[in-house]
Amino acid sequence: MDNKNEFKPYIPADKIVPEFTVTSVLIGCILAIVFGAANAYLGLLVGMTVSASIPAAVLSMGIIRIILRRDSILENNMVQTIGSAGESLAAGAIFTLPALFLWAEEGRIEFPSILTIFLIALFGGILGVCFMVPLRQALIVEEHGTLPFPEGTACAEVLLAGEEGGSKAGSVFKGLGIAAVYKLIADGFNVFPSEIGYAFKGFAGSQIGIQVLPSLAGVGFICGPKISSYMLAGGTLSWFVLMPAIALFGGDAVIFPGTDPISSMAPSDLWGSYIKYIGAGAVAAGGVISLIKTFPLIIRTFKQAMKSMSKKHANTNVLRTQQDLPMPLLLVMMLVIVVLIWLVPTFPVNPIGALIIVVFGFFFASVSSRMVGLIGSSNNPVSGMAIATLIIATLLLKVTGADGTTGMVGAIAIGGIICIVAAIAGDTSQDLKTGFIVGATPKKQQIGEMLGVVVSAAAIGFVLYLLNEAWGYGTDKIPAAQATMMKLLVEGIMDANLPWALILIGVFVAVVAEILKVPVMPFAVGMYLPFSLSAGIMAGGAVRFIVEKIKGSDAEKKARGDRGVLFTSGLIAGEGIMGIILAVLAVVGAADRIKLLEVPLPQFVSLIIFILLLAYLFRVCMKKEK
Repeated sequence: MDNKNEFKPYIPADKIVPEFTVTSVLIGCILAIVFGAANAYLGLLVGMTVSASIPAAVLSMGIIRIILRRDSILENNMVQTIGSAGESLAAGAIFTLPALFLWAEEGRIEFPSILTIFLIALFGGILGVCFMVPLRQALIVEEHGTLPFPEGTACAEVLLAGEEGGSKAGSVFKGLGIAAVYKLIADGFNVFPSEIGYAFKGFAGSQIGIQVLPSLAGVGFICGPKISSYMLAGGTLSWFVLMPAIALFGGDAVIFPGTDPISSMAPSDLWGSYIKYIGAGAVAAGGVISLIKTFPLIIRTFKQAMKSMSKKHANTNVLRTQQDLPMPLLLVMMLVIVVLIWLVPTFPVNPIGALIIVVFGFFFASVSSRMVGLIGSSNNPVSGMAIATLIIATLLLKVTGADGTTGMVGAIAIGGIICIVAAIAGDTSQDLKTGFIVGATPKKQQIGEMLGVVVSAAAIGFVLYLLNEAWGYGTDKIPAAQATMMKLLVEGIMDANLPWALILIGVFVAVVAEILKVPVMPFAVGMYLPFSLSAGIMAGGAVRFIVEKIKGSDAEKKARGDRGVLFTSGLIAGEGIMGIILAVLAVVGAADRIKLLEVPLPQFVSLIIFILLLAYLFRVCMKKEK
């Protein structure tokens, strides 16, 4: 491919500009913690996270260019590299580790220590970076012009359009402030309910409702109307087909795993006792289906990765833009981590588990890095990879005698590490692509990525404890869809005590969706989540649909979408931060003291306020820049 030889980065290789500075490291670390915490809250709430690269880049430009009056594109790139690591690590952690809290609540194990969570997150994150580094030459340089890297390229475009950084950063900050105040008034001061709903008397088991939260509108806008509608369709199937069917046919029967007569159950009880298992089956099947569909690509990717690593590059020049962390150092780091995984007592993994981590870790890191290059990080089947690893790890641990609770905890630890490895490897490849376009130093970016991993790993344990203490995992406040499914999967293999009929119903619903060419994962997640959540997401998707349908040139439509994405990224971050603050207040017992109203205002007030927020989002999108 000639493109790689012809390509000239924005900052030439022979030019030295500020990059890995105290300013960029500090801002990056702060954003890693902020976006990590916000995405942890969001992911546990709605079952998906959003990329933090572009918002982090925009905020960085606003701070460095406008406030500090400095001008360095590579500093801004370093900030987004470090900052986005927090979001990716959080995504990997929240899809698996809350399973440990769920078992602890059941009294089966002790609550995981902050140290255990830190080690799982740290080891997974560092391995993800280490596994990706040898692939940089092949995926980023040699396939430039072949692999599009949609998010990485978009982030580079944002950085290159840096002169617009002030207004764009203002949009993110505006969204952040509005969402934080909105969340505080609704769920902190208790002025109006953040969820409204109505149970149909003549249609037992069903309930319509909507959660009027800024983050949901933000997720819906970013995902777009298609994905939002698939989630709503899944929710409609659960809440208006399956639950009424259970209520109709169940009568006064007590059916496992429920403990009360079905006729006495409210819709939320039906969801908690039965739909969760059906949804978990659909989510697991969705992950496996996405993995099977990409399997030829996975094999091809792995072969190419191996080929590129075995190549002897005649040109061993050390141009600034070609400097990577040395391979011997990476090998030592990987070896130390594997030995620690095996030997550290707080880490419940035997030598077979450590071997699984290395083999699957490298395999899925190479796959994840290329997948991000092809289809972007948002569509990367990380949870599918984690499910496959989890099944194999659980079976191997059981066969080798590590069964019972020890084997279950070990399986989740392995699954958690692999999930984080895949997420961080994908994020690293995306960040290195951005750096390749703007002319960053790869070695410095790789160090920055590791720094982001360290600070995020240190924070994620506290965030997980906070959210569990405040609202509890597996509840309608924090459904934790993927983690609950991982827990059920491990239990099913180890104990064989699951309601397999319900899980299999979910599996075959996912198969039907795949046959009908409906994207399985968003549909399955919609089945699992409360309908009110999917409805809130659909509201944001509807705004995006209207914005894109209004007449205008392609450039105008793109500009509208970009303005909306930045504003809604702020909405998600703002609510996530305020959600963490309210969780702290709930844990220390101060949540009731700040309530202004004992009984919140009527539901229609919530609906009016939410419609006003959506109208303002529409206005932000349509407002032309001066």
